[in-house]
Amino acid sequence: MNFISDNAYGASPEILAALARASDGTAASYGDDAMTAKVAARMSALFEREVACFPVVTGTAANALILATLCPPFGAVLCHEKSHIAVDECAAPEFFTGGAKLVHLEGADAKLTPEAIEQALRGFSSGVHSPKPSVVSITQATELGTLYTPGEIAGLAACAHAHGMKLHMDGARFANAVAARGCAPAELTWKAGVDALSFGATKNGALMAEAAVFFHPDDARDFDYRRKKSGHLISKMRFVSAQWDAYLEDGRWLQTAAHANALAARLAAGLSKIAGVEIAHPVEANAVFAWLPDAMAARLRARGAKFYDWLPSQDGRVMARLVCAFATPEADVGRFLEVAGS
Repeated sequence: MNFISDNAYGASPEILAALARASDGTAASYGDDAMTAKVAARMSALFEREVACFPVVTGTAANALILATLCPPFGAVLCHEKSHIAVDECAAPEFFTGGAKLVHLEGADAKLTPEAIEQALRGFSSGVHSPKPSVVSITQATELGTLYTPGEIAGLAACAHAHGMKLHMDGARFANAVAARGCAPAELTWKAGVDALSFGATKNGALMAEAAVFFHPDDARDFDYRRKKSGHLISKMRFVSAQWDAYLEDGRWLQTAAHANALAARLAAGLSKIAGVEIAHPVEANAVFAWLPDAMAARLRARGAKFYDWLPSQDGRVMARLVCAFATPEADVGRFLEVAGS
């Protein structure tokens, strides 16, 4: 019963098979291969417009290099205080931007609002004495498993663009968001005003495959140089691209995400019926945040359950983060609920 992270499980059989096929024969290096070109075309088709797509192998690289491309060293990136770029990327965005400032904003359920952005901007002095607000970065799905609607994204984009800023989306769990919303990828990105997307596949069945996607190719500018300098231009890029090809084929990426989302919904529904348990945040993707009595948490762990303590114990209970993955067995959810309710 492993609910620590959607990184806990391996790669899907289809992606492993694609990697094996990619090893046959020879191919051009550094992204000049046919598979990488095929994936670039698939990305443009998927998003219903020409995009600039750059495969990388980590989400940190996608986030940091996109922000470095969109934000000058003297700039500022406005983000939620709980966002991955704020607390989990070892200052990589600051490093790769050359020292740009991350401005942490508050917001319920880990979501930004135009009002929070406007308030933050009032704190910047005029002229060169403050960093230049350059990018707003949002996470979809958020670090608390919540989702932005297309309308909410459009409101943030309008606010950002009115102040001369770009809108970046950290989509490490973008598949879960699209599957949950039931809309086209374009509706959750460029049609709502998103300028660049960190598109993740690793958490949803890939071995190591992420992509930086720019919806206005001119914005990509020198991204290819930044990727090379940072060590993320993979010589055998076909192995990264082969994962993307298998991931997107026949809607596989949405099927696996829907499986994880459905298990999280089942887990939350079951937990909400157990005395002493409180669901802490709306369950909209593949993560459940729940206050569990300390005794229950200890009992679950004694029976083999693994999960992350999002907040430490207080008043006799702990907030657990329970993440369902593309390969989480349905039986594990049932067993977890059985032990929790015993």
